[in-house]
Amino acid sequence: MPLGITRNLESWRFQDQYVERAMDNAAYTSAHPDDSLVLAGPARLDTVNVSNTAGNSIQSLLAIGMLQNVQFSQQKQTQPVQAIGSGRSFFVSGKAQGSGSMQRLFVNGRNLLRVLYHNARAVSLPVERLDDPAARSVQSKFFINLDSELYLVPFGLGTVFRTKAHDFVGGFYSELTMITTYAVSFQAGMNQIAEQVQFLFDRLLPFGEDTLVRTSVSRATLDTVIGFIDDVDNDVASEKLGTSTVASTV
Repeated sequence: MPLGITRNLESWRFQDQYVERAMDNAAYTSAHPDDSLVLAGPARLDTVNVSNTAGNSIQSLLAIGMLQNVQFSQQKQTQPVQAIGSGRSFFVSGKAQGSGSMQRLFVNGRNLLRVLYHNARAVSLPVERLDDPAARSVQSKFFINLDSELYLVPFGLGTVFRTKAHDFVGGFYSELTMITTYAVSFQAGMNQIAEQVQFLFDRLLPFGEDTLVRTSVSRATLDTVIGFIDDVDNDVASEKLGTSTVASTV
């Protein structure tokens, strides 16, 4: 008999039930860094894969490899306010502000500042002709000099999270991303060197849910092996009624 699910205080049985949803298949439905992908692209999501007059894609996405650490965060300035005649507070809020950081191994080939500016390389921007050049040529694999006019041009970052069973967990696209800090450090005895950037962005938009990923064994097949049926979609009605249900079996 499958375990029950706690969806409210009345149905809480902590030794016999999961909370919110059945978790018998959590090992292959949880997001994991192995199944996450970060891509560099144009500043706005609407311009991804736009073609020029020759029919060539001028804004594409480039998967970023060798990443060791990635962080995205959003903050919204919110201020508590009180009014004369009331002892209760209310809040006024501003626009969300986004920031993040990224660390990557420093290896032969495209360095981090070059990879992030894939949108500039996709349109063959002559970076060597800028007043303060970022590289020796547009074909160069090494971009540097954060003071270059190149780094006044924003870019975008797409991130997709999937499970071991290839299910889509979530994804977002950071628009109008600008680098604020670049760092590389090394010392004697280290077995690797890493580059790191910090950045700001305008907003995070939903991304990647319509991207198809083929798998030879579907999650439904894996669920059948353990006699599991995902009833999360049926939780909405149960939550509205304040009742609990038990996961059914195949």
